[in-house]
Amino acid sequence: MSFSFFKPSRSRTTPTELVKAIRESFLALDTKTAAKVLEDVEKNIVSMKQMLSGDGETEPNQEQISQMAVEICKEDVISLFVQKLPSLGWDVRKDLVHCWAILLRQKVGSSYCCVEYIEKHLDLLDFLVVCYNNKGIALNCGNMLRECIKYPTLAKYILESTSFELFFKYVELPDFDIASDALATFKDLLTKHEGVFSQFLSAHYEQFFELYDKLLSSPNYVTKRQSLKLLSEFLLESANSRIMKRYITEVRYLKTMMTLLKDSSKNIQILAFHIFKVFVANPNMPKEIKSVLSKNHQELLMRLHNLPVSKGEEEEFEEEKNLIIKEIEKVSRF
Repeated sequence: MSFSFFKPSRSRTTPTELVKAIRESFLALDTKTAAKVLEDVEKNIVSMKQMLSGDGETEPNQEQISQMAVEICKEDVISLFVQKLPSLGWDVRKDLVHCWAILLRQKVGSSYCCVEYIEKHLDLLDFLVVCYNNKGIALNCGNMLRECIKYPTLAKYILESTSFELFFKYVELPDFDIASDALATFKDLLTKHEGVFSQFLSAHYEQFFELYDKLLSSPNYVTKRQSLKLLSEFLLESANSRIMKRYITEVRYLKTMMTLLKDSSKNIQILAFHIFKVFVANPNMPKEIKSVLSKNHQELLMRLHNLPVSKGEEEEFEEEKNLIIKEIEKVSRF
């Protein structure tokens, strides 16, 4: 192993020159010897990372960062970042994801130029979603997607695209790390922009909840627990109040919660209770819901009496539980 006692000279490359070099090295991946080209790509991405975030000794120059963002969009290099991701090594992908996050945040004038570029090339988002099927780059793509989801227009596109349904499969992938990452992206889509998701739910209510109900019946404990927790979060958001009112009138979803109250996991029982109680406390409870509660009141009362107390909220939990018990007893008398 050889060591150098001399620091490499700082690059005098301009953003325009560097973007051109990045573009040429990426395009060369299709035509030249892989090892040499990958080395060029790596050097260029490291240079870009230093220009965008500094090198530890000097702070990044905001003017250069802005110019870099503009040039990357102008030369279609941002598309190459996505398209060539599977061809890159681990270290290069890591640096590229770091640069991607910085570039998307750059506001040039009154606009986020990289976000606007993606808005005009939405197929890049579909590509990133599908890449959850590629074990080697799944986590990189997940990070890139979550950066995109921070912007309402991009989140809206993913929700309404055919690619969105893939997340219901991805969260149950056998690889725990990938499934967890997919769940994090899925959660961002459902919670980052309340208005966007609320509009989506209103337009795709049946389709969405039919798929979501299957997650709540998953044999995978983590999937079931996290999906139940997420359901509680977004149903109780003020923007989704109309959706919640509709959800708690549906017998099939009441039965799902009743089944989860019997789950072997105490954590799942508690999470299910917090949604079940909304069905029971509904002042406009439909006859069908009353009928199901009445027919199953004995078992429900037994389950509720034996429901474990949630740590840290014993008094409030017991109070809520007692109110729900009284309401079920009242319904059972009619």
